[in-house]
Amino acid sequence: MAQNSDQMKEEIDVRIGRPKVRGMDLLKDAHQNKGMCFTLKERQLLGLQGLLPPNIITQDQQVYFVMQNFYRWDNDLDRFIYMMSLQDRNERLFYRTIMQNVELMMPIIYTPTVGQACLKYGLTLRKPRGLYITIHDLGHVYDILCNWYIDDIKTIVVTDGERILGLGDLGAYGMGIPIGKLSLYTALAGMQPHQCLPIVLDVGTDNETLMKDPLYIGLKQKRERGPKYDALLDELMSAVVKKYGSNCLVQFEDFGNHNAFRLLEKYRNSYCTFNDDIQGTASVAVAGLLASLKITGKSLLENKFVFQGAGEASIGIAKLLIMALIELGANEEQAYSRIWMVDSRGLIVKNRPAGGVTGQKIPFAQDHEPIDKLEDVIKQIKPTAIIGAAAQPGAFTETILRDMAEFNEHPIIFALSNPTSKAECTAKQAYVATKGKCVFASGSPFKAVTIDGKTFHPGQGNNAYVFPAVGLATVACDIRTIPESIFLESAKALANMVTKEHLAEGRVYPPLADIRKVSTDIAVYLAQYAFKENLAFHYPEPTDKRHFIESHQYQIDYEEYIPPLYDWPGHSTKL
Repeated sequence: MAQNSDQMKEEIDVRIGRPKVRGMDLLKDAHQNKGMCFTLKERQLLGLQGLLPPNIITQDQQVYFVMQNFYRWDNDLDRFIYMMSLQDRNERLFYRTIMQNVELMMPIIYTPTVGQACLKYGLTLRKPRGLYITIHDLGHVYDILCNWYIDDIKTIVVTDGERILGLGDLGAYGMGIPIGKLSLYTALAGMQPHQCLPIVLDVGTDNETLMKDPLYIGLKQKRERGPKYDALLDELMSAVVKKYGSNCLVQFEDFGNHNAFRLLEKYRNSYCTFNDDIQGTASVAVAGLLASLKITGKSLLENKFVFQGAGEASIGIAKLLIMALIELGANEEQAYSRIWMVDSRGLIVKNRPAGGVTGQKIPFAQDHEPIDKLEDVIKQIKPTAIIGAAAQPGAFTETILRDMAEFNEHPIIFALSNPTSKAECTAKQAYVATKGKCVFASGSPFKAVTIDGKTFHPGQGNNAYVFPAVGLATVACDIRTIPESIFLESAKALANMVTKEHLAEGRVYPPLADIRKVSTDIAVYLAQYAFKENLAFHYPEPTDKRHFIESHQYQIDYEEYIPPLYDWPGHSTKL
């Protein structure tokens, strides 16, 4: 049967390397659009002549234009919306702008502003991104994956919206988190953006405010739990493998505590998956603690840790600390004896009258009398480090901070809760109360603080230091399952990047401005580890691991389109 002209033209396009998308459609394609950077030759070849203003500019000039518009807005939420609209129009320009302004952009495109965006997602939604899979889609999850316009997916970030940052159950409004995480995968580690897919599992919400919100975009029903919920998760994981292969990374994000640990244990040995709230947070926090030792002068075994909170973040950090302590020579009993946890019912101890010591908390219950208040726990236990990850703003009171400075020369204060409004204390509060003695890190960014003429640059314990590197190494090396050791090795690698100059400034993490290099270096380190430990399925093993990792990274510079000269009737490519 004779082919029609459109079919013939498409075959010619494929043979000569001409993109199928041309003209106005090309300008609407964020993956390929270069805006006014298209050269005259490209404009003529691609059917763009007359569709753009005649001036031809450089990508750096485009970045300048973007920043001028960026500064026009007087609040961060509007800046977030502007940057997301740029991502929808011109992907390479979006990432180039971020990479040239990392420290400025990180708080805008992710924490803390992404929290505001999620709270108002019905207002901020401009263009659907990612997939919404509901509890009513049981039996059809694979079909929905097939509706996505790209088949070559390597990384998925999925949430059910039950515990978005420290903001609680936001249901379908939680889509902002997978989108933001995947943007960081590309910006900070160079993951290919077209290979990333954000997914929200909409199983309802228990947030009454959202149920009454006329702008709410999700299912207006109570959150589904039990067998149907589990069946949806099982079907998703099976459908991902069927559609994208067993080496497609699935990152779980912002699930409720009761599901986060359970699902991690259920899938971790059978699928390529990890939970960033548990494992990513743990890796970054442990890296900060390891770097802190260079200031305190103590070994990890000499420290005593008190956690404010016993949720997935705290327990994840504590478990990775246990692994690190055991690796240094402690037995299991000795390792657990260094970790004390405080939840909403007080210090977690054996046979606690207030109860509530169940599940993941049980191994951390100490032989000690019950203590109800965190202030009293600090006075009696006298820890060297306090770590907050329970989204209880102000939990680290001035009394606690002063007490920590009283019995420690350099107390370690980690206020890791996000967003900023949920932080246990601010950087200024910590430095002032301890008279500049503390080693401080936070989950959200804080400005530099000057005490007695010395300026401290508080470290931000941002998961972005680790999870993009883990994802890049996993995809590049074809790692099929991700053991806990990957996160401990990441923590060691990150801690080793903190220099004496960083420590002198009060930093326990490298500056965010260096994060692309940090991510690449950690990915290279993990590639070496993965091949050594037989975790990588990529064959043959590359001899130059750095070149191998860099070859997988997304390039933010525009590519020049120069197709071979070819003629077909009525449509010449000759200039």
